[in-house]
Amino acid sequence: MNKHTFHQVIIIAGLLLAFSFKTEAQKVINNQNQSWVSINTTAKFYKNFSIIADAHFRRNKFFGDRSFEFLRTAIQYNIDDKLSFAVGYGHMWMAAEDNTTNKEENRIFEQVQYITKIGNATLLQKVRNEQRWANPYKGTNIFSDRVRLLNSLTIPIFKNIYLPAIALADEVCVQFGKDIVYNTFDQNRWFVGIKQQVSKTLSFDLGYMEVLQQKAAINSYDNNHTFRWFFYYQPDFRKKKV
Repeated sequence: MNKHTFHQVIIIAGLLLAFSFKTEAQKVINNQNQSWVSINTTAKFYKNFSIIADAHFRRNKFFGDRSFEFLRTAIQYNIDDKLSFAVGYGHMWMAAEDNTTNKEENRIFEQVQYITKIGNATLLQKVRNEQRWANPYKGTNIFSDRVRLLNSLTIPIFKNIYLPAIALADEVCVQFGKDIVYNTFDQNRWFVGIKQQVSKTLSFDLGYMEVLQQKAAINSYDNNHTFRWFFYYQPDFRKKKV
């Protein structure tokens, strides 16, 4: 399979998964507003190795109530400027129904990422596999294996890289496990906005993201209309050759 065919397979699979939920009937959909802010760091530190360190903060009712806080770290090995592999760990603190206590989740993950050019646009494709242990209720420990497929496209409008570009993305998540009964389809996240390069090492995307998430109850969904502001910090701490 050549690279062009691989890209087509990944994109088509993502689209099929993203829209498969539309065949279901009698959905109960809870619409809500959210904000989601994050800082995502990928720091090169030795030869082909990088450290990933991310912090995410999501709020309900725009910036009103807590939704979750999430920290993630990983070691990444860069085959070249296009292809990389990573393994890591993440921990999430989710607001319980009383909005004062936490439900927590631990996860281990593995991912492969490929970046390519399509004309003057940049396509980032990522497949991530997560092993998650959650305790939604005191004394419980629910395991699930989740697979995430991300396609993210950045389309320049101007020749000056420090002027905004168009940012489009879609990520589909499916999960498996003995406790996963009705929601094998976990969620779909699509995003439209701008990508802004601030400096050589810092950029952000800003815009609207819709997160459609299927709940554990049959045909029950949260549809989150989300203000998204993600920062990306990519320093290089390797010693420069003299």
